Amino acid sequence: MRIASLVFTLSILAAPAFADEARPLVDAEWVKANAGNENVVIVDIRDKVAETDLGDKPYIEGAVFAPYASAGWRTEVQGVPGQIPPIEEITKLIGDLGIDNDDHVVIVPWGTDSSEFGGATRVYWTFKYLGHDAVSILDGGWRQYDAAGGARAAEPAKPEPATFTAEVREELRVTTEEVEAALKSGVKLIDGRPAEQYEGKSKSPVVARLGTLPNAINIAHSNFYSKDHALFSQPEAIKALTEAANLGADEENITFCNTGHWASIVWFGLHEVLGNKNTGMYDGSMAEWTADPNRPVENKSGA
Repeated sequence: MRIASLVFTLSILAAPAFADEARPLVDAEWVKANAGNENVVIVDIRDKVAETDLGDKPYIEGAVFAPYASAGWRTEVQGVPGQIPPIEEITKLIGDLGIDNDDHVVIVPWGTDSSEFGGATRVYWTFKYLGHDAVSILDGGWRQYDAAGGARAAEPAKPEPATFTAEVREELRVTTEEVEAALKSGVKLIDGRPAEQYEGKSKSPVVARLGTLPNAINIAHSNFYSKDHALFSQPEAIKALTEAANLGADEENITFCNTGHWASIVWFGLHEVLGNKNTGMYDGSMAEWTADPNRPVENKSGA
């Protein structure tokens, strides 16, 4: 599509490095320069590292290791998959990685494509939801780190457990009740899933019915990250996406998908990179919404 082409034309340059302020995205040179800092904790969330052909040094030197799919970043809550765990569980996970409230956390995914990069945006959202602002993502993940000649290690770092305390920001996590209110008030709902799922032509196995939230607009997660260049979209490109969707610069909106994974990519692009602080994310998304057959679903395909 034309919008997607514009996104990646505008996003071929990496976000600039910085020294002191925790920006949403840092580049590989920043990571290489700051990896040894006492208050910088690199969190490697790559899955299935042991199954790769990266040789005897497949890890980032000095990084702690907490795979996205298996470390406990998400869990099933009341039958809904992929939810943020109870506060005591998620803060223990973070503390056990040696992270305290004074640390600048840098999250590193593989950087394979937008869906895989969504692990990083989801973990980033988790830190923000818990009230921790000193968090960044390595733009392009391992792909950029390795291309820049980042130092490798045979094993992940073994952290000294720390105490991490949450100051939850409820406004970042939208509930089903708030979505119901948004339907009545006309707040924009943004479906981050592929067009086929948005239109009701296909669905995830965890979602009970085909279709989307009534009157939702579709900005697919794949528009926010270039798998070819291994870079997240720049603000100008994201602005083009929002303008095409008739979403105002500071207009209130709620992102969603199936389980709050792809939605976190859209949330990250709008809330963090573009700076629309009126963006919330529906953690339960369509998996939770369709669990109740009485909740309305719009099927644009007519199936």
